[in-house]
Amino acid sequence: MRPLRNPAVQNAAAWLLSAWMRFCFATIRWTHENEQVAEEVWTEGGGVLCAFWHSRIGLSPVCWPLDKAQPAKALISLSADGEFIAKAVARQGFPAVRGSSSNKDKAEKAKGGTQALRDGLKQLKIGALAVTPDGPRGPARQMAEGLPLMAKISDAPVLFIGLSCKPAIRLNSWDKAVLPLPFGKGAVVWDKAWYPKGAEISDVAAAWTERLTAVEARADALAGLERV
Repeated sequence: MRPLRNPAVQNAAAWLLSAWMRFCFATIRWTHENEQVAEEVWTEGGGVLCAFWHSRIGLSPVCWPLDKAQPAKALISLSADGEFIAKAVARQGFPAVRGSSSNKDKAEKAKGGTQALRDGLKQLKIGALAVTPDGPRGPARQMAEGLPLMAKISDAPVLFIGLSCKPAIRLNSWDKAVLPLPFGKGAVVWDKAWYPKGAEISDVAAAWTERLTAVEARADALAGLERV
């Protein structure tokens, strides 16, 4: 059995990762670019979709100030690894909405995805929902249609968020996930969009893929992190 499938190991690892993230976030020198678009959303309140690529989950809590932004939840996969991530993110103040993953049982996967859509739309009536539109298995930086679909149904704005820091740990995972190291440079870059009326979901997904990749690349440039 993989260690992260053990609840006790999950809880311990999630606690350690959460504590490490808090320490790193506090010691990193952060640069914020185009944050005014996020501040407008925070001031208005209500529903908003927050999108960042899967590789930057480990940096994501730093982009959402709990003291002035609306309450947020994170859409996390139903996998065992997703459970571990859900617990770590929850310790940062972002409880999870559990979504579909790479479950081999297609019926269960579809059921989980439908429930996640319902729960996500319910969350968007009151606050923010964080989504990694290339998760949980990739391909990396290729947006699935779930994010545009939720934006279309909810009519909520979408914040594209680029996150980066240097120095950083880059995991040997499918997404080459980035985890922070302390006392370095970090960057958060913002962009905002609404679902264009009458547009095809596939076209929106392609256009939003470029915009989300652009803010991430800009954050990497500001922080000095090499692109992979």
